[in-house]
Amino acid sequence: MTSDTMTFTLRPLAPLRDAELLHGWVTHPKSAFWMMRDARLQDVERAYMEIAADEHHHALLGLRDGEPVFLMEKYDPAHRELAGLYEPLPGDVGMHFLVAPTDTPVHGFTRAVITAVMAHLFEDPETRRVVVEPDVANKAVHALNEAVGFVPEREIQKPEKRALLSFCTRERFLKAVSA
Repeated sequence: MTSDTMTFTLRPLAPLRDAELLHGWVTHPKSAFWMMRDARLQDVERAYMEIAADEHHHALLGLRDGEPVFLMEKYDPAHRELAGLYEPLPGDVGMHFLVAPTDTPVHGFTRAVITAVMAHLFEDPETRRVVVEPDVANKAVHALNEAVGFVPEREIQKPEKRALLSFCTRERFLKAVSA
């Protein structure tokens, strides 16, 4: 999976093997919107074991040159995260992504990651649109979402946050990344 000059590969997350790595990512101050800042290692293991056992939710690690650099989750919004909060359409896929925190950021890296994540989701011909629900206060991710074609629909109240429900169709994604 390539985004501009960066090539990424994906592999299924191995909850027990990858928990220590993920724990460092999700508890980092830069990952505050992931809402696991106070998680213990066992909490991370448990959370990702639950995802691994869930037919409606999948976690993948994104690698660059064999090194893990981001986490991607995809889910069925009719059954997880957004169930009952909006009217899902056939072909809707929910998505979360988390870029590994770093002290040496690379310009354009996070945009390359979200572009690669979206390209991966749209590789499935059944995916008609991607649904996200970031925290309304997460202005950085709103800008990234807009850059790859997401259009905000409305704010919704989830149990853990006020979220900005946004959608991106295949057509909007292709137009955004070809511009």
